[in-house]
Order: sequence, then structure tokens, then C-alpha cells
Amino acid sequence: MQRSYLVLENYIGGNFVSCRSHIDSYDPSTGEVYCKVPDSGKEEVEAAVAAAKEAFPSWSARSPEQRAQVLNKLANLIEAHLEEFAQAESRDQGKTVTFARTLDIPRSVYNFRFFASSVLHHTTECSQMDHMGCLNYTVRCPVGVAGLISPWNLPLYLLTWKIAPAIAAGNTVVAKPSEMTSVTAWMMCKLMQEAGVPPGVVNIIFGTGPRAGDALVGHPDVPLISFTGSTATAQCITERAAPYCKKLSLELGGKNPAIIFADADLDQCIETTIRSSFSNQGEICLCTSRIYVERSIYSKFLERFVAAAKKWKTGSPSDPGNNNGALISKEHLEKVRSFVALAKSEGGIVHCGEGVDQLDLPECNSNGYFMPATIISGISDSSRVMQEEIFGPVTCVNPFDTEDEAVSKGNGVRYGLAATVWSQDVGKVHRMAKRLQAGLVWTNCWLVRDLNLPFGGMKNSGVGREGGKDSYHFFTEVKSITIKH
Repeated sequence: MQRSYLVLENYIGGNFVSCRSHIDSYDPSTGEVYCKVPDSGKEEVEAAVAAAKEAFPSWSARSPEQRAQVLNKLANLIEAHLEEFAQAESRDQGKTVTFARTLDIPRSVYNFRFFASSVLHHTTECSQMDHMGCLNYTVRCPVGVAGLISPWNLPLYLLTWKIAPAIAAGNTVVAKPSEMTSVTAWMMCKLMQEAGVPPGVVNIIFGTGPRAGDALVGHPDVPLISFTGSTATAQCITERAAPYCKKLSLELGGKNPAIIFADADLDQCIETTIRSSFSNQGEICLCTSRIYVERSIYSKFLERFVAAAKKWKTGSPSDPGNNNGALISKEHLEKVRSFVALAKSEGGIVHCGEGVDQLDLPECNSNGYFMPATIISGISDSSRVMQEEIFGPVTCVNPFDTEDEAVSKGNGVRYGLAATVWSQDVGKVHRMAKRLQAGLVWTNCWLVRDLNLPFGGMKNSGVGREGGKDSYHFFTEVKSITIKH
């Protein structure tokens, strides 16, 4: 019997355009190919950029209110199809349907609504030079064609986080989602016309980084690139974009610490740190992967934390009783497992999860890419397990003695995206927040996000910030104007 696959097409200039060659896309929960994704290259990117350039003058000439109406309409349409999007995101990415239904898709809707609103409230600067008879003021103009590259962990969530501010500010876009998770982007394209998005304002090209991504980043008519993904890929993007002096916003990896002091509310801390370590299979750049616990409560914390992790259920993404689904790919699962093997070879103790707890999976999921929540202790801070981003359901726990030592350990990696601090001492949390090298510091909570605030990392976790005002600044050019009167 001939298997039928979902076959995606590029979206260029308001039309779906078929591609000559395709890439296999897998259902991570079964390990089977279910979708064919365009393997786009230079030719497709060229066509998309041309469509975006053509659409730019009329789209940028619209008022912010007119553009906001279109964003709100698109948000309403995605929300009306929320369940279809959630099911598709789960099947494509491996995450649970519950997670997609409660986080990914609602946040994608909110991204459009938030930027539709925030674009109406920006003001510009003005200064007077009365002694010279001059008045100075600034204006902000859209840049042109924005190149947007989004990752596979939160596919529609992070794609819309880029598209919404880009088009709200008056740019047109060429976006490339991950070739591993392209379905929800393609589904959104089907709503563009009904939402009133003019042809060419949003173009979506599917394909790999080395072919489609490279053609987009190296295109002379794409003056800015917003990328979320790995630090290694960002280095390639920076080199490729350098000859063109492009504006870059790079949101990269994390190796995020949680620092837990003896006076922490342990009930709240353990419940939240389980979520921050293992949510979305640990495949969130903001996940906690290093936990430092004050020595006086270390053994008590570890015992309770392991017990809680054993209750974090991994299995079929469609089962509402499960907390985690499957990892994105066979290769990624093997990479994550290799870190656990490395930890064991270095004398680390695996308390639960990989190699300790067996998963009881339904027959149809027996070839899926599943891994239980895994906790490791006894690893040196210099180990690759403690230094490199694993991006899976694995976290390491170690003790500390003093506040200074906690800061030193927390800052002892090349990344600086997020950190969490647990303490009831208001002075201590302020001191720690100031000293930790991280773009976001949460105290006594995790993943509480006000989209008005800057989002981004320090050190190897990225360049630039995105958020209400920051995204607007990135997706516009500022111009200073002086009038002598």
C-alpha cells in the first residue's frame, strides 16, 4: 500500500509554490516519516525576497492602526483553529498536545495581539536648542525585508514572536522555520489571505540551514536577520552577514543555573524547578540545567527533587496524563543520552531517568524518541555535562557553601541567558540578581514573562534584545532630524 504523506509548499507572494525536492519530516513519537518539507535553495529565496521587496512600499505606507487590524485578524483566525494547531504542533515536534494547547498556540496568538497593540504606543524623542534656533526630533522607519529564522523547539510560538513585530513595524518578511517542524507555519500561511495580509508581506520558505538559511542570510536585499537557535549556527550567520553590515538579533543557547538557598520555600521551589528543568522535554532555551543547592539542605532537596521527578510522566503526546512527549529526533535523543553516559563515566550518579527508570510506552510509540526526566549529581563544574547545552530532560545538582561561591558557579559557563534564585531574603535575591551574568533572572518563580521587557542573553547566549520596545527598535531604523527656524 502506498503511504500518503503531508506535502508542504513554500508560501511566496501570497501563493503556495511547490518545490522540486523535499526533505523527510518525522513524527518524533513514532519515529516514522509523515511529512515532506520543501528543500528550498537560492532560487526559492530569490523569489521570496523579490515578492517581499515588491510588497514593502505599500505595506510600510499603511498606518500602524491599519497594520494592527491585520495582526489582530490573524490572531483571531489562529485562535479559532487552536485545537488543529495544537494537534499539529504536537505531532510535528513531539511535545504533548496539552503543552501545545496551553502554551505554544495561545502564546502564538498573543504575540500577534501584543505587537498589534504595542506598535500603537511608541513615541519618539525631541530636543530643543533655542539658543541656535533649532529643534531636533527622531523618527523611526521600517528597514525593509526582514529575514527571520526560527527553531524547532517552540515552532509557531517563536516564529510569530519574530513575524509579529517585524510586520507591525511596517517591514515585509521572508521567514524560514526549522525543516524539522514546518507544519504549523504552513498552516498559518493558509490563513494569511483571510486575515487580509497582502501578498508578499509574509513569505515562508521551508528548508535546511545550509541551503535555504544560507541563501537568506547572504542575500544582499535582506538588511536584517533575526535568528533563534544554536550558538554554532549563529557564528555562521554572523560571518555570512558581515560583508553586508546587516542588523542582527541572535537569541541563542543557555546553560541556566538555579541557585537554591537554605531559606527557600522548598515546596514551591521543587514544584517549579521540576517544571523549569523538564518542561517541553527540556527543549526550551530557558530550562534549568544546573542546580546549585546550599549544603545544609542539599541532601533533603535532592531526595525530594528526585521523588518529584519520578512522578513527571513521559509517554504518548496525546495522553493528557503525560507531562512530556518525545524528543525532536533520533539524532538529538542520541546526543542527550551521550551526555548521560559521559556523566556516568566521570563518576556522576544518575538518580532517576535514563538507564534507571524504564518507560512503559504504547506499542505505536515503541520506536519514538522518548527519554524520562533525568537527574545527575556528583559532576565536576568543568565537565562538558556542566558546560555545554544538552537541551533535553537532564539536569545536574551540586552543593555550594557561600553566596560568593554560588555566584561563581552560576557564572562559570560561556552562556548567560537565564537564571533562577530561590530565597526568602529580599536583600540576597537583589544581590544575586545583580551579580549573575544572565539576561533574565527569575527569583522564586520561572518563565513569568512580560512581553514589554527586553528578552535576550549575555555572553554566548546572544546579541541584542527583543520585546515590546526592543523589537520595535530592532525592526526600525532611527533617524535624527534637525530643523532650524
